[in-house]
Amino acid sequence: MLTIAVDFDETIVTHEYPRIGKDIPFAIETLLKIQSDFQACLILWTVREGKELDEAVAYCKNKGLEFFAVNNNYPEEKQTDKQPRKLKADLFIDDRNLGGLPDWGVIYQMIATGNPLKPLSAELLSEYPRTKQSFLKRIFG
Repeated sequence: MLTIAVDFDETIVTHEYPRIGKDIPFAIETLLKIQSDFQACLILWTVREGKELDEAVAYCKNKGLEFFAVNNNYPEEKQTDKQPRKLKADLFIDDRNLGGLPDWGVIYQMIATGNPLKPLSAELLSEYPRTKQSFLKRIFG
């Protein structure tokens, strides 16, 4: 099973911390499609804690996105102050990626190709700025 850790602020929503920002276009829809198409196990991986974390989880749940675990490898895992929050994930989707956060259509295609290190072909990448919305519309209808 593919395990993917997903950041919240500036990945799913714009950065308005401690408030919830605005939706990043196609983030929730793409994550739902990744869950459905690849039976991926999604983990919410964020620096949010307490009330702000609860709000982020509720925000996603209200949009139909539920995570396997939150800031842990398993739902029942308990963190201690001495235990680092290191996740065992196959992929990490985060705005702090080298080169920044790709568009969610590109993220989906990177996962669909089975090789996130080899993104879309040069031909598709050269067309990407012009076809971003039509590409996403093809994915989501």
